[in-house]
Amino acid sequence: MTKQRSVEKPEGVEVYCTTREAAEMLSVSLRTVQLWVESGNLKAWKTDGGHRRLALSSVRELIRERMSKGATLAPVVAPAATPAEFSILVLEDDEDMLKLYRLHMATWQMPIQVAFVSSVFEALVVIGRKAPDLLITDLRMSGVDGFEIIRLLRNDPVLSSLSIAVVTGMEPEEIAEKGGLAPDITVFTKPLSFDQLQGYIKACLAYRPRIQPHGAPLNAAA
Repeated sequence: MTKQRSVEKPEGVEVYCTTREAAEMLSVSLRTVQLWVESGNLKAWKTDGGHRRLALSSVRELIRERMSKGATLAPVVAPAATPAEFSILVLEDDEDMLKLYRLHMATWQMPIQVAFVSSVFEALVVIGRKAPDLLITDLRMSGVDGFEIIRLLRNDPVLSSLSIAVVTGMEPEEIAEKGGLAPDITVFTKPLSFDQLQGYIKACLAYRPRIQPHGAPLNAAA
């Protein structure tokens, strides 16, 4: 790793590092660091030449936060899907709901590979390393919510076409007050019908030969 540098800024001397140095310290990919910057988990600014610099204090604070929660610096590594498998990432912060996902999806006889995470932070780690074919996410979560991760993904030029399905207990009016969702995002209401979700994923698999990797919008009905 190269030596961190300091720069004189209005609020005083700030020590900063590059995105690559931050990725090495946090044991994550460059894409993950970029997503964390966009989500506000890391503080950064750009030089006149357009290069991103991260406050070293912000990187260290994130390391301390993860360690205080008993998490590793690389909290989630999703098993690699084989070319024949359809990869799914489930984001849900309710432990009971996560157990239901695991229980039901483990019985589905389909060529799918599923990873489960309970926070947007962990989801960004997985997506930053390798985007899934489909993200299934709750909307109302503590901290950074589902609306925010959807916004981040849709604004990212690499991940903007990632297929997304939402599972939520929010009423349509509440969703509209939050800015609504794009028409290509399928919405399932809680309590979730796992039969409906299974049917949706079967449709994803049926349409898969006709879509681009990591999903141009799927037109399958729920």
